[in-house]
Amino acid sequence: MTLVLNFDLGTGGVRAGVYDVERKAMLSLSEASYGTTYPHAGWAEQQPDEWWNALVKAGRQAVEQCGSRDIAAVCVATTASSVVVCDRESVPLYPAILWMDCRAAKEARATEKVTHPVMAYSGGGDAVEWLVPKAMWLAEHEPAVFGQADIICEALDFINYRLCGAWVGSRMNAACKWNYDSKNGTFVPEIYEALGIPQLQDKLPQRIVPVGDAIAPLKPEVAEALGITSQPLLAQGGIDAHIGVLGAGTVAAGGMLIIGGTSVVHLTHLKEQGNVTGFWGPYPNALVDGLWLVEAGQVSAGSILNWFSSTIFGLDEQGHRDLIRQASVVSAQDSGLLTLDYWMGNRTPYRDADLRGAILGLSLSHNRADIYSSAVDSVALGSANVVAVLEDRGVSVERIVMAGGICKNPLWLQATIDAIGRPVHVASDDNLSLIGTAVCCAHALGLFSDLITASEACAAPSREVQPDPVRSRRYRDTMALYRDTTETLTPALHTLSARQLAGAAQ
Repeated sequence: MTLVLNFDLGTGGVRAGVYDVERKAMLSLSEASYGTTYPHAGWAEQQPDEWWNALVKAGRQAVEQCGSRDIAAVCVATTASSVVVCDRESVPLYPAILWMDCRAAKEARATEKVTHPVMAYSGGGDAVEWLVPKAMWLAEHEPAVFGQADIICEALDFINYRLCGAWVGSRMNAACKWNYDSKNGTFVPEIYEALGIPQLQDKLPQRIVPVGDAIAPLKPEVAEALGITSQPLLAQGGIDAHIGVLGAGTVAAGGMLIIGGTSVVHLTHLKEQGNVTGFWGPYPNALVDGLWLVEAGQVSAGSILNWFSSTIFGLDEQGHRDLIRQASVVSAQDSGLLTLDYWMGNRTPYRDADLRGAILGLSLSHNRADIYSSAVDSVALGSANVVAVLEDRGVSVERIVMAGGICKNPLWLQATIDAIGRPVHVASDDNLSLIGTAVCCAHALGLFSDLITASEACAAPSREVQPDPVRSRRYRDTMALYRDTTETLTPALHTLSARQLAGAAQ
């Protein structure tokens, strides 16, 4: 029996699970939460020490529940581009700038002017969410903090340091978020110099470790705090959704993992570098050697549905479930509403942090079920638009696996499948990131020769769900309106976004 302890740090909390590699079974699960603050429009912050406290709490509970304290390896997946600013001993100097924070929109646009060949891996520029634009923002708006910081890193790097005492970066995060040359395995100082932050390279973790490779043993005091009696190995993890690809078994080119939760992430691999304009990538060797990773998705998705239910309609969890049932009755009807899902900007294919949400066609006859149903449609159309535009770019999408919180909202799940208009495999386990980190542990322990083999052996089972042909036709008809309205309203939405940011700054 080989047991591994795995962590998935999400937006609202951390999940911990103990996985038996031989039995391919999750033996225990535990969760602990932490909070998010929104001090200004477009800002989102968390406290790194709260991540750590929650991780220790959840990890200890998972170990206690599994019935054994003999853990062979540990691995962590986290949200990407949740940026920590700290000293060399991991003492935070500033709140963590969360992945969804879009304060660095101006800085993100500035990255599009850099012409170094490595910038082509990110489609010619960085997203507002990423570490580099956020570091640029800190250098301009918080120069004392930027100058004082010994380390600017990802949440993953911060947690890994606390676990083993070594500053290391994941090749995945470095490739996808730091403008790191993952093809040649080197930093590119010219890019940081061109962006006015040459100091950033020395503040990043210098040792870059591929996903699934061994980092170091856990510190004895950390193992003790987690209730572990052995000395487990720390395996390198990465971005939560991307690690989920290993748990879904969609690593090979032609497979796509769609994880729907607070946001939506679409991930697929190419056999060779291709033109994916409007998307992030393709990144060489980001997850596995020899394949090119393409990132796509929506910044806000389930967060929009929760915002309507809780903030606007004032419903509790049961009220939200009732609303889903009510909206399911009207979802097949044409309510005359069109909603645009850009509450926090657009990740892909428009790559526009200054887009904002909109509801069109409102009349006094509409009720909250109509509005909620239209919001579900908008998120579903956003996901379908990503798949359609990727295929327009020549990317082959042969098998789709869907997972995440979307699977707990039957209206959203079926709407997305109908909007995509093809069969989708729905994962029966919503812990793909935890299974993926278990795959990383198994590889680091030498139990499998490579990550793809380990992924195929441990991938979660799934069930195939067919689209409703009538609703699929309705979504196809609406897609043109969705795209045209986005194009038409973009100038107005940019103006409103600028006014909102200007008002917040006063």
